[in-house]
Amino acid sequence: MSIRLYDSLQQAVVDFTPREPGRVGMYVCGPTVQSAPHLGHLRSALVYDLWRRWFVARGLTVTFIRNVTDIDDKILANANANDAESWWALAYRVELEFTAAYRALGILAPTYEPRATASIDRMHALIEALIARGHAYPAHDGSGDVYFDVRSWPTYGALTRQSPDDMEDAADAPARAKRDPRDFALWKGAKPDEPDSAHWESPWGRGRPGWHIECSAMAARYLGEEFDIHGGGLDLRFPHHENELAQSSAAGHAFAQHWVHNGLVSVGGQKMSKSLGNSVFAAELLAEHDPADVRYWLGSAHYRSTIDYTPTSLDEAKAARERITSFLSRADAALGDTVTDAAAAAPLADRVPGRFAAALDDDLGVPQALAVLHDTVRAGNTALDAGELDTARGHRDATRAMVTVLGFEEAGEHPGSRAGGAAERALDTLVTARIAERRAARERRDFAESDRIRDELSAAGIQLDDTATSTEWRLDG
Repeated sequence: MSIRLYDSLQQAVVDFTPREPGRVGMYVCGPTVQSAPHLGHLRSALVYDLWRRWFVARGLTVTFIRNVTDIDDKILANANANDAESWWALAYRVELEFTAAYRALGILAPTYEPRATASIDRMHALIEALIARGHAYPAHDGSGDVYFDVRSWPTYGALTRQSPDDMEDAADAPARAKRDPRDFALWKGAKPDEPDSAHWESPWGRGRPGWHIECSAMAARYLGEEFDIHGGGLDLRFPHHENELAQSSAAGHAFAQHWVHNGLVSVGGQKMSKSLGNSVFAAELLAEHDPADVRYWLGSAHYRSTIDYTPTSLDEAKAARERITSFLSRADAALGDTVTDAAAAAPLADRVPGRFAAALDDDLGVPQALAVLHDTVRAGNTALDAGELDTARGHRDATRAMVTVLGFEEAGEHPGSRAGGAAERALDTLVTARIAERRAARERRDFAESDRIRDELSAAGIQLDDTATSTEWRLDG
């Protein structure tokens, strides 16, 4: 096994070697829950879901952290624009929208999903360490602000290959007491127009954290001061990730071994933005299209490229996915069997064609991997046409393994379009999560845990039916 990835800090494709053999620690910047999720959010979440799935398929244990930024200038501003909703209520409502969209696409739940507001004490400790080391300073105007001193850190700008002299001024706090306009806020003193509930006590007075310090504190809390991969959208490289790298390094943390960034989404050739009014929102897209088709389309381009959305973008994805599912259905009907537990017990990466594995090993080359998948489907159909059932079985099993790696079978109907009441949707959410856990247990060959989950659901009156491509559930009786 030799997985390679593009490291944004080194600006090169490099070999990936986990710090701890057999284990990977990943931190991905999750949403700032200020407003509804859009296509760009879905693309970013899917990219790191695919990375995670491939690491697991390769036999690695992944600790995957995706945070929720639930206190921020924009959250407060959007709450102020809606007097009927508190900032924390808005944040939680929007967080649930993100969760529903992720689940519809079959994106695995994080190992931990910390909220920024639960790590305030860790942020205080990190800020205090930076002040003690001479890399941060409290404002002298009594505002309660604390800033990172960019001039104190000689490698500031390393991630984006910029000199501080060429950078834009930091716009996250007024320059009323900064030593340099590029210094960025670590702690923001309380302001009269902000709700008191958005402030916490600190050694520098009541206030709230700056955006960048939140991720540094949460990454260290859940993965330690050094971990394998930090990911996020290309638009986060500056200033967010640049500032994370600087403040964590200045505090003495080795921080991320590799930085990985996904490309952005454009709409009709234009950058997607609220100002242009061309945002494609997740709820609308998933209500109009099969989420499995959305997943296929979002993952079909290389993760570092820009992907352009047009009204017909999903047509080709739908046709491509139907060719795959039609072959699997045809093969199952002709062969009269499905993959046995013994065959499924083999490591997933050993059940896919070598060219497929090589493509994903090479900086997650999904487009090349999809080409192998469709070659296998064509060969399988040819074998069925010729009555060569043993050959067809091999192609069927390889296809199903590739589909599992890419997560197509876990994308499902968007919750907003389902019939039934709130109780039915809640039950479906809970059972679906347990089914995903059971599937993960089977993939790592922990059949005792798989059986325990099935027995637990059975005791609750829920029966599982394993089909060729998925697991369905029903209420017993």
